[in-house]
Amino acid sequence: MSRHDGYRELGREECLRLLARVPVGRVVFTRQALPAILPVNFCLDGDGAVILRTSAASALVRAIDGAVVAFEADDVDAARHSGWSVIVTGGAAVVTDAAEQRRLRREGPQSWAASPGDVFVRIGSELVTGRAFSPERGAA
Repeated sequence: MSRHDGYRELGREECLRLLARVPVGRVVFTRQALPAILPVNFCLDGDGAVILRTSAASALVRAIDGAVVAFEADDVDAARHSGWSVIVTGGAAVVTDAAEQRRLRREGPQSWAASPGDVFVRIGSELVTGRAFSPERGAA
């Protein structure tokens, strides 16, 4: 990116701070050898992992448990032509540790469509990238 293309690369810590501000993001995964994207509510864990809560029987769990996925969230002000986008890439796994499940029931995300048999899915934050954009940065 050029210095005047309107975008600014974000560091890992800034990306995680921004992610913590929004309640909804999108999981990007593979379904039948094609890319699939699903909106989900989430929260960040202390280590920067993305935590989802969904039905154990969901197609999402079957598709992402044990897979490398991407998670994207953003915040855009269309009137000001500004905002940011952050992508977290890492391995996804259903949380199976009983103590961790208890902790996440207290501190983790609340499902917007709760069902019996909810599970938590942790997406590791092996790679965190982001960028902010604004019209002022694009000015020469």
